[in-house]
Amino acid sequence: MFYLLHGDDEFSSREQLRKIRQQGNFEYNQDIYDGAEVDLTTLFITTTTMPFLTEQRLVIVEGLPKRKRGEATGEAPPSSTPAADAGEGEAKGGKTKRGKKSAKSGPPTRTAFEKALAEHIATMPESTVLVLLVDETLDAANPLVKAASKYGKVVQSMVPKGAALENWIAKRARASNVKITPDAVTLLANFIGSQPRMLANELEKLATFVGPGQTITADVVQRLSAQVQEARIFDLTDALASRDRKQALNILHDLLSEGEPPLKVMGTITSQVRSLLLVKELSQKGMRSAQIASTTGLAPFIVEKALRQVANFSITQLETVYHQLLETDATLKRSRLTPEMALDLLIVNFGISPIGA
Repeated sequence: MFYLLHGDDEFSSREQLRKIRQQGNFEYNQDIYDGAEVDLTTLFITTTTMPFLTEQRLVIVEGLPKRKRGEATGEAPPSSTPAADAGEGEAKGGKTKRGKKSAKSGPPTRTAFEKALAEHIATMPESTVLVLLVDETLDAANPLVKAASKYGKVVQSMVPKGAALENWIAKRARASNVKITPDAVTLLANFIGSQPRMLANELEKLATFVGPGQTITADVVQRLSAQVQEARIFDLTDALASRDRKQALNILHDLLSEGEPPLKVMGTITSQVRSLLLVKELSQKGMRSAQIASTTGLAPFIVEKALRQVANFSITQLETVYHQLLETDATLKRSRLTPEMALDLLIVNFGISPIGA
C-alpha cells in the first residue's frame, strides 16, 4: 500500500499520517526517513523487509530530494535504478575508464529518485505500507502520483482560503462536538487566517471552554483568542493611523471593559509598533511581504496588515510613538497614574509628543 500525501497544507497531511498509524498494527515495525537524505538502496531494502511479529511494516518518507540547479520538472533521468548509476564508468569488458569523472556520479537527481521509487512501489510486498509526505503539490503526470493512484491512495491537502476556510472552521468545530456561530467563524477566519494548525489549536481551546454540545460565540472568541485580541489592537492602531482618536479610545475602553489587563494591552501595542518599525524599514529597502515575513519571523498576515498601516506613518513618527510607549509603560509600573488614564493619554498624544509624568 502506498500513500502519497502532498500539497501545501502540512497540518492536514500530518493528520492523515496519524490516521494511517492508528489504522494499522505496526508496533516496532516503523521506519522514518528524510527524503532529501536517504539513499534509494536503503529505502528499497527497508520496504522489502518483512515485518517482525506483526502483519505490516510502516515506512515513512518525509519530503523529496531538492531539485538540482538547472533540473526542470519532468527532466529525463540519467538512469532508472540505483544499480544503473552504480555501474556507470565501466568500459566494455568490465574495466573502469580512468581519467574521466562520471557525469552521473553522486546521488540521483530529484527526477531520477521519483522515477526509481515509483517503479519500486510495484515490487513491494503486501505487508509494506509506504507513506510519502511532500509539502508541495505534485503534477498529475508525476510518476509518484501515478503509482499512488494505481497501488494506493493520493491525498492532496491545500491550505483553505476564503469560503473554504470558513467551511473548514465550521467542520472542525463539529468534529470537536461543539457548535460555532457564523460571526465566530468569521472572526477566526479574518484574524487568524489560513493557518490550519493555529486554527485547530484555537478551536480545541474554545471547545474545551464551552464544553461538549455547546456553542462557540463571537463573544467567546473575542475574550479567549489571543490572536483575535491582538488583531483588535491592530484595529486600534488602524484608527490611530487614520487620526481617528475617538474610535481608538472606543476600542481601548472596550478591551479594558472586557477584562484585558492594561499592561497586556500596553505590551501588545508596543510589540505592534516595533513590528511596524521593522516592516517600514524593510519595505523601504524594497522587500516584499513574503521576504519581510521570512526576515523578521512575523506571521504573513501580520506583515500584510502592517504594510497597510505603515503608509500612514513616517519612520520619525513611529520612533516618536515607540518612545511614548516606553514612557507610558514606565508610568504604569510606577503607578503615578491610573492605568486607564495613562492609556487614554497615550491615545490622545499618539505621535504628537512624549507623554509626561
